[in-house]
Amino acid sequence: MEQKTPGGQGRGPVGSRPMVPAPAKPDAASMAPPGAGPPGNLVPAQARAGVGAELPAAVDVPSSSQMPVVAPAGAPSPGPVAVSPAQAALAALGETEREWPRPPACRVMTIANQKGGVGKTTSAVNLAACLALHGAQVLVVDLDPQGNASTALDIEHRAGTPSVYNVLVDEQPLGDIVREVSAIPGLYCAPATIDLAGAEIELVPLVAREGRLHRALASYDASGLDYILIDCPPSLGLLTINALVAASEVLIPIQCEYYALEGLEQLLRTVDLVKGHLNPELRISTILLTMYDGRTRLAAQVADEVREHFGDVVLNAVIPRSVRVSEAPSYGQSVITYDPGSSGAQAYLDAAREMAFGAGLGESAG
Repeated sequence: MEQKTPGGQGRGPVGSRPMVPAPAKPDAASMAPPGAGPPGNLVPAQARAGVGAELPAAVDVPSSSQMPVVAPAGAPSPGPVAVSPAQAALAALGETEREWPRPPACRVMTIANQKGGVGKTTSAVNLAACLALHGAQVLVVDLDPQGNASTALDIEHRAGTPSVYNVLVDEQPLGDIVREVSAIPGLYCAPATIDLAGAEIELVPLVAREGRLHRALASYDASGLDYILIDCPPSLGLLTINALVAASEVLIPIQCEYYALEGLEQLLRTVDLVKGHLNPELRISTILLTMYDGRTRLAAQVADEVREHFGDVVLNAVIPRSVRVSEAPSYGQSVITYDPGSSGAQAYLDAAREMAFGAGLGESAG
C-alpha cells in the first residue's frame, strides 16, 4: 500500500525510504547583488513580477536612433512653410519665365462690349492677375455698378465705401480709393459700389461729363504702373464713354456665339464716334474670343469670321467654357489663384502672355 501525506506528496510503499522534496531553485532576483535592478533579460512585466507588484510599471526607452532631436534653448521651433496664393499659383502654372517684358509706357485699356455675359469682368480680373504674377504693376478700375471685379479681387465695395462714384461725381482723387489686392503683389483695384448706378443721371448736367475719368487718371501718379484695365458695364452709356475717352486701347471680349457678332457693329460705331470727337488716340488693339465650346461647329465659325475681319488684333489664345472660371469669384479670387491648373487659367495665361510680348502694340483693327 501507499500512504499519502496530508500535503498530498507520495511516501512510497511502507518501509521504504521517505522521498525528500528537491530544494527550490533560487530566484534570479534573490541572487542579484544588493541594490541591483531587475535582470536585463526580463521584459518589464516579468521584472516587475519578480520585485513586487507595488512598483510602477517600467517604461520602454527607445534606442538612440529613435530619440527625438532636442533643439537648443531659445531656438525657434520649425513650422510649416507659409506659401502665398501667388507663389502657389506660379508653381502650379509651371512657368519657366517669372518676369515678362514690361511696356515702355503704361498701357490704359478699356475692356468694353455692350452685350452682357461675354466675359468682360472675368477677362479684366484674370488678365490683370496673370500680368501681376509675372512682374507687372496693374490697376483694375471697376466701372460697373455691380462691382463684380471688386468682388473677384476681394475688395470691399459696400454702399458708402469710397469708390469710382466719388471720383466721377465728387471729383475725389483716384489715389484715395485705390486698394491693393492682398493675394497678388503688384495688383491694385479702384472699387465700384452700387452708388455708381445713379452716376449716369448725375453726370448729365455736369460740365465735360465725358472726360471725368480721363482727368482723374491724368492727375493720378501712374508712373509705377504698367497696365490700367478699365472694366465697363454692359451698356454704351456715359460710364462706358468715360472709359473710352480715358483709354488709348480697347480690348473687346467676343463670345463665340451668333448674337455676339450682331452687337459688335454698334460697339464699333461708338468707338469711331469717340475717336472722331473726344479721343483721337483711341484704337481697337485686342480682341479676345471667350466661352469657346470646341464641341460645336458654330463656335469655330464665329472664331473664323472674327479672325477674318479683324486680323492680327485677335489673340491666338481662346478662352474655353470652364466651370472653374465661374466658381472663382464666389471665393473672392481669380481663376489664376483659385485653380491654376484648370483649362480656363491656362487660357488666360496664354492670352496675357501674348499681351505682354507685344500683342496690341502694332496696328489697330480696321
